[in-house]
Amino acid sequence: MNEQMMKAREIITGYKGRPLRIMEVCGTHTHEIFRLGLRKLVPEGIDIISGPGCPVCVTAVGFIDEAIWLALEKGCIICTFGDLIKVPGTEMSLAGARAKGADVRPVYSPLDAVALAKENPDKQVVFLAVGFETTTPSACLAAKTAKEQGLENFSLLTANKTMPNAYNALVGSADAFIYPGHVNAITGNAACIKLCEEKGVSGVVAGFTASELMTALAVCIRLLEKGEPFFKNCYPRVVKDEGNPAAIRIMAEVMEPCDSEWRGLGVIPMSGMKLKAEYAGFDARLKYAMPEIKGKPNPACRCGDVLQGKCKPSDCKVFGKVCTPLHPVGACMVSDEGACSAYYQYAD
Repeated sequence: MNEQMMKAREIITGYKGRPLRIMEVCGTHTHEIFRLGLRKLVPEGIDIISGPGCPVCVTAVGFIDEAIWLALEKGCIICTFGDLIKVPGTEMSLAGARAKGADVRPVYSPLDAVALAKENPDKQVVFLAVGFETTTPSACLAAKTAKEQGLENFSLLTANKTMPNAYNALVGSADAFIYPGHVNAITGNAACIKLCEEKGVSGVVAGFTASELMTALAVCIRLLEKGEPFFKNCYPRVVKDEGNPAAIRIMAEVMEPCDSEWRGLGVIPMSGMKLKAEYAGFDARLKYAMPEIKGKPNPACRCGDVLQGKCKPSDCKVFGKVCTPLHPVGACMVSDEGACSAYYQYAD
């Protein structure tokens, strides 16, 4: 353990102040904090809670139902990141739809789906575009590439989301946020600075190594002790105030903000991204004249409360019993970034 980590450990373990609630917004942070044993360092007065930073977890049930409709009713090839396949919809998951004959294929990149459409001009290919600012640029690039290549058999079903308005919806749920470093690497720090200056929301940007996470947590604790709102970038080797200009440009070129439904948080105004009018031909909802589809989450599942920091996964009655990684009831147990998955794997 280097000197920086030893100093951070001293600050964390030695805390004896007022009770604190610190929300790690990022699903990867949730898993790394567990995996590295950092929760065991934190004294009883500090409660580390999980937030809505898992893109699969916050994707609404209705989106899964829409994808299943495209697969079973329209015969589209559905391309998606693998962890979305097992997320339950109202009646079934995409895995269930595949068992009924749907063509559902995991891909590593939206451009893989574009290539599939080019190789199969007689098939309709739909990529399920979910995620935050980290993955939205690649979805935009896929739509732009498909347009340039004239691929009329490719489209996106979008559920892309942006984090700033989610932070607004969570104001008051924690004393401070640990912001996701990979999101801020794209967006920059302006939204977090604005939250601090205008609403008094405190937070630190963190990386993903043990040293980076311990440092961010220690800085957060030390600044909370001072009692003044703060923002601190603890991941400066990757995160710059201006973000990634190229990624920001392609998002602005291809997509625009829209209202979006978040699992557990409901509809948050202007927190989503949709294709602009010039890319309407690649919008699966418009292309297939999709009817309004409203999903119904399983009432036994408390994913929504977990995503808001209102409860821990272990507080859910079905956690670890009916709901397991092999038989998930909710999205938070499915995703590699989900809080329920982390608690199931690592919690004592």
